[in-house]
Amino acid sequence: MSLIRPFTGLRPAPNRAADVVAPPYDVLSSDEARARAVGKPHSFLHISKAEINLPPATDPYSPAVYAKARENFDLLLKQGVLARDPEPYYYFYRLVMGTHTQVGLVAAVSVAAYDAGRIRRHEFTRPDKEDDRVRQIEALNAQTGPVFLTYRHDAKIDAMAEIVTRGKPDVDVTTVDNVRHSLWVVHDRKLIKAMTEAFEALDRLYIADGHHRSAAAARVAAARRAANPRHTGEETYNYFLTVIFPDNQTQILDYNRVVKDLNGLAPEAFLKKLDGSFSVEPESAAVRPARAGEFGMYLKEQWYRLAIRPERIPRNDPVKRLDVNLLQDHLLTPILGLGDPRRDKRIDFIGGVRGLKKLQRRVDSGEMAVAFAMFPTSIHDMMAVADANEVMPPKSTWFEPKLADGLVSHVLD
Repeated sequence: MSLIRPFTGLRPAPNRAADVVAPPYDVLSSDEARARAVGKPHSFLHISKAEINLPPATDPYSPAVYAKARENFDLLLKQGVLARDPEPYYYFYRLVMGTHTQVGLVAAVSVAAYDAGRIRRHEFTRPDKEDDRVRQIEALNAQTGPVFLTYRHDAKIDAMAEIVTRGKPDVDVTTVDNVRHSLWVVHDRKLIKAMTEAFEALDRLYIADGHHRSAAAARVAAARRAANPRHTGEETYNYFLTVIFPDNQTQILDYNRVVKDLNGLAPEAFLKKLDGSFSVEPESAAVRPARAGEFGMYLKEQWYRLAIRPERIPRNDPVKRLDVNLLQDHLLTPILGLGDPRRDKRIDFIGGVRGLKKLQRRVDSGEMAVAFAMFPTSIHDMMAVADANEVMPPKSTWFEPKLADGLVSHVLD
């Protein structure tokens, strides 16, 4: 069983991509998705966030949502808005966001490789989020949200990508967030074979974004394998939808935290407790950390600059010295009393692309009590943690630009 293989993608029909492609399901709230889909009956949000077509009070995890997703999916197929490619292909996918460009390969990746640890992980998953993705895959009988993988860049793969992307893309759309999405279908069988062999030569791939989607795909594969007495390993459910980018083209932004309360502490008492592990300086403007070990904190309409005290940093531990762990181990858990962040409902996470004003709004509204602005984790730190078979706290990395939903889907025949 090869690490990657081509597949017969389900894609927007010619000239329909601009009507279909949408942000990933997990970067928009239901209200944001509902607003984004107004006047766009073919937007993939009607599938990935199907609660927008149900009453506003609908639980996004209710059976009605998955049934509506399937109904909307079938409608786009019936209308010819989505069409299946005639043969298995690879696809090169280029994203351009401002001055940043990255090119990756859209491929089906082996679930067996994931189960064996050849696809390296750096996060645990939240059970409720994982269950949601399982239900979505089962409802649609398709994987519609790609997993973002990365690898240590390889000159042979770079050269093949450059050859293909010289030509005119089969799809070229710019979304409302000013990200340009371009797709090239790889028809050449020799090139497809060469790409398969080049990736087979890599010792491992790394999940950058999409731990819940990959875990869900593995669970679906295990269930279908157990239910199939004629299982061969070649069935489509044995592979999952990915886009694979070289590490030197990835871009990680900050992934910030907001917490609902101060664990029963008055603001003054909370600030006093910080002194044991952090220096704390009030600032007159929003604080974006300038280096590792530094944090911005917003509390009661006031920004502070926090710096972890040097003696608190376990410099020989590649996991414990990460900023996300320093904040967890010296503030979120011991002072704010947060438990497992995968399950604790008192904490939420906000991608840096939304800006520091989003943190302020969540606190100023009274919904949250305190916000923390983080310094971005580096891709090499992430890979080192994964190589050590360790994990970072959830939501440690925010990759931008985000991959579009609906550009290519993987149907489970």
